Amino acid sequence: MNNASETANKTAGKSLKIGVLISGSGTNLQAIIDESIAGNLDVEVSVVISSRPDAYGLKRAQEAGIPTISLNKEIYQNPSVANEAIATELVHAGVDYVVMAGYMRKLTSEVLDVFPDRVINLHPALLPSFKGAHAIQDAFEFGAKVTGVTVHFANEDYDKGPIIAQQAVEIYEDDTLDSLEERIHKVEHELYPRVLSWLAANRVRVLPDRTVRILPADNQ
Repeated sequence: MNNASETANKTAGKSLKIGVLISGSGTNLQAIIDESIAGNLDVEVSVVISSRPDAYGLKRAQEAGIPTISLNKEIYQNPSVANEAIATELVHAGVDYVVMAGYMRKLTSEVLDVFPDRVINLHPALLPSFKGAHAIQDAFEFGAKVTGVTVHFANEDYDKGPIIAQQAVEIYEDDTLDSLEERIHKVEHELYPRVLSWLAANRVRVLPDRTVRILPADNQ
């Protein structure tokens, strides 16, 4: 049994506790909060950690009564120190999974080793295509006909962890970068909570070949 299923079994009977990492406006955080409040997602956001003290996502968390922690650029001068601090706070909050939602810093072994196969990332393209921080613009400028959204487990190979789910987004001839970004974000706000619901229901398995299997909904 992998760490993901062990965690889910250990936490059976209560909401899945997550720590959310952000760097900006926090729209995906808001989508998770909204779905949880609506009763559609059995997830408790235990803490929100931001790489920027001025990130608007911190305000979203505070308005929802979620504890927040903000780090500043000085601490990131030493990435190991920053990641150690993040890991300490996540453990203190008792989270089951770490959810990166627009987090623009690289997580390293200080966090990944504490939460093996329990760090989730969202990428605005169909990996392995268009990796990196400017995926939407890169796909648009390349002239791709289709891009999309990927949710995957994070590891130390940037944008290369096992893929949990993907959803395609067509690029229309009359698209602008803004209109494409809007549709990408709409899909993100639907796909990320869906994947979290699978995790909360103990339906996600990382197989020995490092691919991911989603169990049927009735297989609890």
